[in-house]
Amino acid sequence: MNQLTFITQEALFLVLVVSAPPVLMSLLVGFLVSLFQATTQIQEQTLSFAPKVVLVFGVLAMTGPWIGGQLLRFTFHVFDRFPALIGR
Repeated sequence: MNQLTFITQEALFLVLVVSAPPVLMSLLVGFLVSLFQATTQIQEQTLSFAPKVVLVFGVLAMTGPWIGGQLLRFTFHVFDRFPALIGR
């Protein structure tokens, strides 16, 4: 049961690390756009949505190989430990 807990903990940490670049970039762009909207009093809905979508896709395109490598490494790690999980 200890192995399963360790793998679950590692998976949750991997989700946090892998999702951090797009989430943080979206947060930063959302803050800058809302600051711009507050100073200029422009309340256009697409102004807050479009830059975030474009930037998140750009960040995912740039960090895609790294994210894929991390997920592949974790998958191989889980498959290597699988016999120890079911062997008990």
